[in-house]
Amino acid sequence: MAHTGNGNSGPGYRERPDYRVDFIPCAKRVRVGFNGEIVADSTRSRLLLETNHRPVYYFPRDDVRADLLRRTAHSTHCPFKGDASYWTVSVNGREAENAAWSYESPFDEVAAIGDYVAFYWDRMDQWLEEDEEIAVHPRNPFVRIDVLASRRRVRVALAGEVLADTEKALFLFETGMPVRYYIPPEDVRMDLLQDSNSTSSCPYKGTARYWSASIGGKQFEDIAWAYPVPLGEVRRIAGRVCFYDDRVDAVEVGGETLPKPEPASR
Repeated sequence: MAHTGNGNSGPGYRERPDYRVDFIPCAKRVRVGFNGEIVADSTRSRLLLETNHRPVYYFPRDDVRADLLRRTAHSTHCPFKGDASYWTVSVNGREAENAAWSYESPFDEVAAIGDYVAFYWDRMDQWLEEDEEIAVHPRNPFVRIDVLASRRRVRVALAGEVLADTEKALFLFETGMPVRYYIPPEDVRMDLLQDSNSTSSCPYKGTARYWSASIGGKQFEDIAWAYPVPLGEVRRIAGRVCFYDDRVDAVEVGGETLPKPEPASR
């Protein structure tokens, strides 16, 4: 059933007319698991894409196990969407407090979300797209990743040492992110790098491992990473080493030193 709005306009749009909240259909079967039970299962979910936020899956109420939800008194307010009501997810004696929410009477600009329920990603145990588990957050369908081989020379310098020098890098172009240069280990001074205990996960690339560097008695933490087993779309970068542009002294590409970027994610 379509939601028709409540006659109110979101006040946030008056101050931020450029602010976007898009609610797009998703053709995938999406499931959410908690404590051994599937809490939501839908081929009619939607992705909410909101300015400065990660994508969020919203599920039609009919595709959510209402018997596993208990309404609470908790609420929050969003100047772009309205007031959110919350539910605790309870399965076989285990609970995730205020883990589900819905905008039951949303602002007119986002009226369609009123018939949907969303879940906090990290409070659920499992998220599946079709039969594949996904991590971190849903992938934005408007983010594109291209991995291209290039003979342009890439050099990475730190504390008077050349950490990497190659003409066999793979250039990774990701929407909204700086270009990343994935370098074969044989072209990296691996003798200057030490394994780090740090890891991180990316919904587009997989789980990364890290290295720190020790040069001239000084330690440089987590300056490089690699994806040992990257996701299928970027499998070409498997095992290659990439450096944070902002944590080394210089990155040269094709003989030109790149400007120092603001700190950014992988």
